[in-house]
Amino acid sequence: MQAVDVMTAKVITVSPDADVREIARLLLENNISAVPVVGESDEILGIVSEGDLMRRVENDEGRQKSWWLRIFAGGSSASEYVKSHARRASEIMTRDPITISEDEPLHRVAKLLEKHHIKRVPVVRNGKLVGIVSRANLLRGFSATAPDTETPVTADDREIRDAILKEVDKHTGVWVDRINVIVTEGVVQVWGLVESQEEKKAVQVAAENTPGVKSVENNLGMMPRGVSGFWT
Repeated sequence: MQAVDVMTAKVITVSPDADVREIARLLLENNISAVPVVGESDEILGIVSEGDLMRRVENDEGRQKSWWLRIFAGGSSASEYVKSHARRASEIMTRDPITISEDEPLHRVAKLLEKHHIKRVPVVRNGKLVGIVSRANLLRGFSATAPDTETPVTADDREIRDAILKEVDKHTGVWVDRINVIVTEGVVQVWGLVESQEEKKAVQVAAENTPGVKSVENNLGMMPRGVSGFWT
């Protein structure tokens, strides 16, 4: 399997001018740990993570480095000041983030996340953001493949996956950035969160009605109370 087979294609993003408080609310409402910052042409400029936002929280609480620690910090103080007082995404984001291509094998993606201690990695095509792979996406991909065999994902499987996501996005009212679809030899696994049993059933029907689908394993869970209100 490759990144394209498990990635979330409809990614929540923010602009460079996005307010940091709005970004914090976006992370909380969508239960995500980071959000890509993109330009007008969908080129990825950086990432704002929970860690970046926590620097603001620490500053708001009045925490400061001890005088002796500041002596050894050197030139980093100016950079930390900007991040701890920033108001826009462009000021707080991590620039030049690690990215992968769509054809990156999953085992390499897993090693990349482990090596750099990150939870998710953007997927780019010609410098533009086309998706994101999280640890959860990886686990779902690995779980779809038997441990002693490596079943290759075919072009047909990818067409089925794209067709299901497009159908769900256009006709069911379900937010596709909250679900993930994995297809292996026509067998579909659906993961993620929805707001009701009706939405869960709608995704099931959309998958079952897609040509080439042999069976559907619906693993969708219910959105925690209070989260869905952000979208209404």
